[in-house]
Amino acid sequence: MKRVLSMSTLLGVGVGASAAMWLSNKTNRIKAENFLREWKRKVKPTVFEKSEELPIEKGGNPHPHDLEDNNMVSEGAGYSVQFYNEKMQ
Repeated sequence: MKRVLSMSTLLGVGVGASAAMWLSNKTNRIKAENFLREWKRKVKPTVFEKSEELPIEKGGNPHPHDLEDNNMVSEGAGYSVQFYNEKMQ
C-alpha cells in the first residue's frame, strides 16, 4: 500500500510541476484562460442567456384576471408584512 501511495503522490507532484512550468509562459496562460472560459460558457450558460427564456412581458404587470398569479403576489406581500410586524413587536 505504501508504494501505491508514494507513486500517486509522485505522479501528483509531477503533474503539478508540469502545469506550473506550462503556465509560466504568458501565451499558454492566455490559452488556458480562453479554454476555461469557453468550457464554463458551454457547461453553465450565463445569466444573460437565461434571461431571454423568462416571460419578461409579464414582469411587474400581471393580468387582473390571472387569479393564481395575483394570489401568489398577495400572499408574498402578506408574508413580508407579517414578518416585519413580528420583528418589530
